[in-house]
Amino acid sequence: MKARAVLGGVDIGMALAALVLAGCASRPSNPPLAQYDHGYGYRVSNWQAERGDPQFGLVVTMSGGGTRAAAFSYGILEELRRTKVPTPNGPGHLLDNVNLVTGISGGSFTALAYALYGERLFDEYEKRFLKRDVQGDLVGMVLNPLSWPQMTGGSFTRTDLAADYYDRILFEGATFGDLRSRGGPFTNVAATEVTTGARITFNQNTFDLLCSDLSAVRLARAAAASSAVPGVFAPIGFDNYAGSCGFDLRANVTRVFGSDIAKESAGRVTLRDRELVALQDSVAHRYLHLVDGGLSDNVGLRSLLEGLEVAVASERFREVSGFNKLKRFAVVNVNSLADAENDWGTHEEPPNVVAMLLRATGVPIDRYSYEQVELLRDFVRALQKIRGPDGQPLAVEFYAIDISFDAIADPEEKRYFRNLPTSFVLTDEQVDRLREMAGRLLRQSPDYQRLLRDLGVAGNPG
Repeated sequence: MKARAVLGGVDIGMALAALVLAGCASRPSNPPLAQYDHGYGYRVSNWQAERGDPQFGLVVTMSGGGTRAAAFSYGILEELRRTKVPTPNGPGHLLDNVNLVTGISGGSFTALAYALYGERLFDEYEKRFLKRDVQGDLVGMVLNPLSWPQMTGGSFTRTDLAADYYDRILFEGATFGDLRSRGGPFTNVAATEVTTGARITFNQNTFDLLCSDLSAVRLARAAAASSAVPGVFAPIGFDNYAGSCGFDLRANVTRVFGSDIAKESAGRVTLRDRELVALQDSVAHRYLHLVDGGLSDNVGLRSLLEGLEVAVASERFREVSGFNKLKRFAVVNVNSLADAENDWGTHEEPPNVVAMLLRATGVPIDRYSYEQVELLRDFVRALQKIRGPDGQPLAVEFYAIDISFDAIADPEEKRYFRNLPTSFVLTDEQVDRLREMAGRLLRQSPDYQRLLRDLGVAGNPG
């Protein structure tokens, strides 16, 4: 049984990691793109997105939250894998219908590992990552004098050391180019660029803007960037070659979305546009410094919300993306956000600095995350009112399936999960309870039960 010390609501291991893993920004490792080609690279438009029923879109979004998030999201994948659904070729697994997975911070490890390993994940992920003391290993590596020469006098930082460690224990040196041949769902993980505040998504569409080739970027480096909590990990560095490969942002937007998107789109798309325009300045933003994706999207919904907003505004996008062909569209939002209890209100003296720093970043992230879940439901209602080219309403049924600790009925059980730490070490028992609870909450979700009924699943759990 692994022990965990907590002081003032703050995990001591995380506080120690903050001391030994902090450092200056690391040097980039992403190569330039010689010439922009919208048919090249790891992007949704090049992906065989139709897995299973081509009229059924299934998305899984995985939030941040360290090993807690990784285990909770893994439990959802296990439950989807256990669920049998009818297909033209006989019974199949609901997991095989997942078209898109998004991952943030801790959730990015599960998302990328599933994209890389597929079925192999369910034989190896527990031992290789979930039930390993990742946090202890990282601290031990940094305190090991043999590691010091790498981190002295150059731009290699302790966070680069973490990325190399993730490669050894989980990703085996795989790159985004390797995912092209795996046949799994398209996987989109994200980090936050600290200078501009922009969300950097690890797909070729975003890297086109940077005139960089994502195919050579290691999955471990993306996971390290997405989970680089400020104050605990140093930023991960990337090069910005914008303007050197012939990419034109405005021409590309018009090609994909049509000329009317600028005047029809609303706040989220406009905000994203401002972020991308800022990144086009490769003089002011020659070097990009990426940290935890949770700062810009802690539940992994923002990219999906922007896509839904464009779908509302652009008939061309609905046609090109195949959205008009869908009969069912389901989003399983795996929200492992927790709000650990503290006794600060019973003491006159204020909390310590580390505790306040973690709380100051966590509160706005959590509030923004809950808002995104509600926005998803708003878009579901808006899309159901859209009419197609024939003047008829879009014949698509939506399922917004939100899985979070808030849905736990038993107060003591809810308190247990909400007090699990945001760290990269949990006990085996905690990991197993998270996996079991994820499956249970999914089975109990009314929207999920409705989806299974509509899919004709026999013995629908309830």
